[in-house]
Amino acid sequence: METVDTTARLAELRKLMGENNVDVYIIPSEDSHSSEYIAPCDARRAFISGFTGSAGCAVVTHDKAALATDGRYFNQASKQLDENWSLLKQGLQDVPTWQEWSADQAAGGKVVAVDPTLLTSSTAKKLAEKIKKGGGKDLVPVEENLVDKVWGADRPSRPNEPIIVLGETFSGKDVKTKLADLRKELEKKKSLGFVVSMLDEIAWLFNLRGNDIPYNPVFFSYAIVTADDATLYIDSSKLSSESQSYLVENGVAIKPYEDIFGDASALGKAAEAAKADSPTSESNGSKKFLISNRASWALKRALGGEDLVDEIRSPVGDSKAVKNETELEGMRACHIRDGAALIEYFAWLEDQLVAKKATIDEVEAADKLEALRAKQKDFVGLSFPTISSTGPNAAVIHYKPERGSCSIIDPNAVYLCDSGAQYLDGTTDTTRTLHFGEPTEAEIEAYTLVLKGNIALDKAIFPKGTTGFALDSLARQHLWQQGLDYRHGTGHGVGSYLNVHEGPIGIGTRVQYSEVSLSPGNVISDEPGYYEDGSFGIRIENIIMVKEVQTKHKFGDKPYLGFEHVTMVPYCRKLIDSSLLTDGEKAWLDDYNADIWNKTKGYFENDKLTTAWLQRETQPF
Repeated sequence: METVDTTARLAELRKLMGENNVDVYIIPSEDSHSSEYIAPCDARRAFISGFTGSAGCAVVTHDKAALATDGRYFNQASKQLDENWSLLKQGLQDVPTWQEWSADQAAGGKVVAVDPTLLTSSTAKKLAEKIKKGGGKDLVPVEENLVDKVWGADRPSRPNEPIIVLGETFSGKDVKTKLADLRKELEKKKSLGFVVSMLDEIAWLFNLRGNDIPYNPVFFSYAIVTADDATLYIDSSKLSSESQSYLVENGVAIKPYEDIFGDASALGKAAEAAKADSPTSESNGSKKFLISNRASWALKRALGGEDLVDEIRSPVGDSKAVKNETELEGMRACHIRDGAALIEYFAWLEDQLVAKKATIDEVEAADKLEALRAKQKDFVGLSFPTISSTGPNAAVIHYKPERGSCSIIDPNAVYLCDSGAQYLDGTTDTTRTLHFGEPTEAEIEAYTLVLKGNIALDKAIFPKGTTGFALDSLARQHLWQQGLDYRHGTGHGVGSYLNVHEGPIGIGTRVQYSEVSLSPGNVISDEPGYYEDGSFGIRIENIIMVKEVQTKHKFGDKPYLGFEHVTMVPYCRKLIDSSLLTDGEKAWLDDYNADIWNKTKGYFENDKLTTAWLQRETQPF
């Protein structure tokens, strides 16, 4: 990970800030659709700061610059930021949030500015209040992005990848039904319509998939759905004649992507006029437009602001997170194929490093894994860049090996591989930590404690209405007993041939995870870990699906829920201290290993090397 000299970029940005009467300028990580993963043209925060992690916010004043990020990226940020930047380690005691830091810098009547398409409306409102309370003048929207002007001709062009229709064989529900379900929600909420701004929600709602953002099968677009109309705002050159016909047949109008703000403004003005004409009429006067709480400040302003817009948790996001039976079956199937690719990869890697004494670097290994995945049925691509990390690199939670400068894999050190793929029938995300030599006692203990947490969450049974926030400690309990922990969430939602990180559900200590309970059909990761900076890192990740379970009693007449695991890759036996496992955990492992063996062995009928590796790793405890 190289440090980028940002001196010239910051000087140019500060010049533009002066020309625009801006004292403090905020550069979020997200794009106009609040995407976690973004297209290269939207990587403004990475360009201005040199920090390439997926989460963080940069704030620049005329004499200071700060980068805020969470515990997953402390290690990476400290290596990538040059001397122009201060690192705000979010979540640590006495470290200000980027919002607090911005407000502090604005004290004395200074102006804070941001591109209003890159900040959610709720974040902008809270930030403006904080700025004024701290003695700052205000938060102002600057329509033209100042970082884009600094970037100039070197800024990558906006992607324009073709779009495909995802048939019901994979989606399990047609567009007309999805639109009808959404309209029922709009009717319940007595709203004028819903503006869909999240890219994965649009892809899901219209059963379309694209490739505008690397690893995420989405496309740049907005949509407006009312009781009578559905409009998709998109560059129509991405749509084949078949795709256009498909949309028209499903009652969807197509308009240029750039028209969204003009149309939103026109809708807002029409609603305002109706309100003025009939202030007491429910049919016109009191209804509002709905936007997601992840929608941009710019979108809310275009629609008319507080008087005409309500922010809610997206009903499309909620529906998308509850997979139908077709999607669940697709997740089961693609994880078996994906597991087969990972099993073949780990067998190959061990043979190369130990038997053949080969020299393989982290990227070469990741390339081999991608090639093995590509052989599988319905493979589309990776779901995120493979984290292939040896030794101390495994302690960098979201490590990304760089071609030409990454480490050689050391067979005598821990190897952590966090990887996933996109298939037409589902999205995968699996982490396994292995050792090809003789692990230390500390590595074995840490691995076994993490494994115990992984199993504990998998085995959990809980009443309907329980949140991921409430379950988080199950995965951490065994680490906590030894005074250990990890600085990341325990689980994130996973899309169905969509984004590998999907809201609104998750397992962890984030406030939003306490707001949404888990439901049958949710697909989520189970990934506790432990990291010792400069030494090693451990993470184990399975994908689990929420299901209803039968219990002896049903207190309060509530259904009880549990999990079904779909990841089919064995754990590393060499790193397990079986003396730390209970009989129940050993029985669970034996059942899991038998399941893996039965479901994947058929892929290796003519492959003695992989079969032998799989047989060894799935032996009963």
